[in-house]
Amino acid sequence: MTTQTINISEILEIRHKVKVANPLIHCITNPISINDCANVVLAVGAKPIMAEHPAEVSEITALSQVLAVNIGNITDVRMQSMLISGKIADKKGLPSIIDLVGVGCSTLRLAFAKKFISKCHPSVIKGNMSELKAICGCEGKAKGIDVGEHDAVTNNNLHDSISMLNSLAVKTGAVVVATGVTDIITDGTTIYLVENGCQMLPLITGTGCMLNALVASFISTENIIGGTVLAVAVMGISGELSQRVKGTGSFRTELLDCIFNLTDYMIKEKIRCTVLA
Repeated sequence: MTTQTINISEILEIRHKVKVANPLIHCITNPISINDCANVVLAVGAKPIMAEHPAEVSEITALSQVLAVNIGNITDVRMQSMLISGKIADKKGLPSIIDLVGVGCSTLRLAFAKKFISKCHPSVIKGNMSELKAICGCEGKAKGIDVGEHDAVTNNNLHDSISMLNSLAVKTGAVVVATGVTDIITDGTTIYLVENGCQMLPLITGTGCMLNALVASFISTENIIGGTVLAVAVMGISGELSQRVKGTGSFRTELLDCIFNLTDYMIKEKIRCTVLA
């Protein structure tokens, strides 16, 4: 593989397009993080709608620019609505993302995620390495909804991890995002390794869900891999800028403030991204 330089101007242009267009983002997510997801969409200039009733989601998705689904705290109704919306998004050519919350520890979630991917063809598939290993049919050791210690990406398994993610991207036609200490984003050809973030991000509920909503907001520009990289960087950099607080409660508030106040200059100065091709 060869190392390239990230096109930061292209990435930053995505932010400005979203702020100008104010795209409508249809989020079918879990009630644990629904408020945070809506607020993070607003913080970057997009508009959230959190509809999940099966009788209305087809209309809502058809009016939206992006669909984001999250299978945390899954229910029969949400599964039904996600499939309805996913098929509408696919039919209309709308960008979409699925967050694979908990597929490494639940047969129900794994089966549903595979069904959604095969029938709805999402633009982005997001998960931690335990979740993505489960989707790929590899043995993993998830710790609940968190990545298992033996599944985490290290220098020793980075090459194999990238190879697995590339194969999934090629097979599904989706951009694949593996979250972790080093976030890996790939479309099967170009790989981005983003190393922004902080230890407090996993200590509050919903940061992964918020990232899902951020990705959805930025892929509204139809620059799928660029929007995904931007979202990962924005969340990581905002975490770094928010961590000098007295506890997790103030960190949660500061994180949203930082996402809202982040400037192009801050992103240029703080992004740590390696591009491999």
